[in-house]
Amino acid sequence: MNSPMIRKILGHIMRIEAILMLLPCLVALIYKESVGFIYLTVAGLTAIVGSLLILKRTDDNTLYLKEGCVATSLSWIVLSLIGAAPFAISGEIPSYIDALFETISGFTTTGSSILSDVEALSHTALFWRSFTHWIGGMGVLVFLMSIVSLSGGSTINLMKAESPGPSVGKLTPKIKSTARMLYLIYAGMTIVMIIFMLAGGCSLFDAVTISCGTAGTGGFGIKNDSMAGYSPYIQWVVTIFMMLFGVNFNAFYFLIMRKFKEAFSIEEVKWYFAVIISSIAIIFINIRNIYSSAGEAVRHAAFQVASIITTSGFATADFDTWNTNCKIVLVFLMFIGACAGSTGGGIKVSRFIVMLRTMKKEIGAYIYPKSVKKIMFEGKPADHEMVRSINTYMVTYILLFGISLFLISLQGEDLVTTFTSVTTCINNIGPGLAKVGPTCNFGYMSIGSKLVLMFDMLAGRLELFPILILLHPRMFKDLLVSSVKNMRK
Repeated sequence: MNSPMIRKILGHIMRIEAILMLLPCLVALIYKESVGFIYLTVAGLTAIVGSLLILKRTDDNTLYLKEGCVATSLSWIVLSLIGAAPFAISGEIPSYIDALFETISGFTTTGSSILSDVEALSHTALFWRSFTHWIGGMGVLVFLMSIVSLSGGSTINLMKAESPGPSVGKLTPKIKSTARMLYLIYAGMTIVMIIFMLAGGCSLFDAVTISCGTAGTGGFGIKNDSMAGYSPYIQWVVTIFMMLFGVNFNAFYFLIMRKFKEAFSIEEVKWYFAVIISSIAIIFINIRNIYSSAGEAVRHAAFQVASIITTSGFATADFDTWNTNCKIVLVFLMFIGACAGSTGGGIKVSRFIVMLRTMKKEIGAYIYPKSVKKIMFEGKPADHEMVRSINTYMVTYILLFGISLFLISLQGEDLVTTFTSVTTCINNIGPGLAKVGPTCNFGYMSIGSKLVLMFDMLAGRLELFPILILLHPRMFKDLLVSSVKNMRK
């Protein structure tokens, strides 16, 4: 285990978080809020500790997949532990466990909250809360790779451990260039959304915070009614951009490079929009009579479908009051999620495509035992490694989901609350149904339940395996042995 390299990555992550924490300090300065001193102090201490971790030279810069997974998991844990500190120290979220729940929910772009009155928070806290979505959306390690040169030629293992989706590839020959391109697209789209929000009469603060939440597909609102109080224009802007941020970023790269044929031929994106359109149609038919006009019904249907499938979690209506058909569609969308290579969560559209075609192949093998058929995906045969990894992922997902469901059930809540609380956290959605619906929150849950759901949020964002590898007994032993050896040098 290359613990010095892991230590170095953690040091870089802490320094990046310290720099990013200066932005809420700027917000505090603008709005003349004394809480900014707390953020500044936490940023300063974090920068000092991070710099100390980087100072010691590392002789071996090799980073294998297991080190990549451990470094990624530890980075997200450290990021959350530090990010929660200003909330707890300032007293805006008095309980550190609650502050940690809110911060993990922010960084993992889940959007589940323990707060019943978000409008009581300072502008500084509201900004940091929404900005954690933007930081976590594309991934802090992807950001690290875009600005820091990590030698050793193994940084692809960091991207594999952090980037959502069954497979990770390079857009450009170099990982650093790929990471930089991803962040340029990400930041560019965020700026464009802010401009559209401002054009609709939205204040700059609202435009920036909502755009951060939309870009990261997180869903932390800065109003108690989430997005319900905004104009139809603003709601449509958020709807469209939620859908766009749920698209595989390869499509945007191809568009920028004027490779239009490749951009519009990505199979996963076609299925993604097909699911969205079908879901909107079904929900519209069911809620048409609830609203005063067809246009209003379409707007609410489109917004909630986009919010749930992209795992954003914003709301314009209390969909928990919609009929059973609508709620079943939304629960299905919670599991499907967005595209691989997007900022969205969930199981991912690509995995469902491959699983359905695998099922079709197996059924066909019973009917035509001698036939030889390949599973096709994106116009080419899906290799055995991809199919194997998807099957393994699903088995692990079901086991983790079941264990979490059992542990949360010990709190004694009803089935819908228990089921959707786990569903919404492990898929990084935000709101569930019943007592964790769009008008409720997770604040009433026990500390044990919150710890389980925090783990689920991290596991869901990191695609399960990096966080599970961290818990393997061998990893603790290897880290300990490696650390002791390096202390003796």
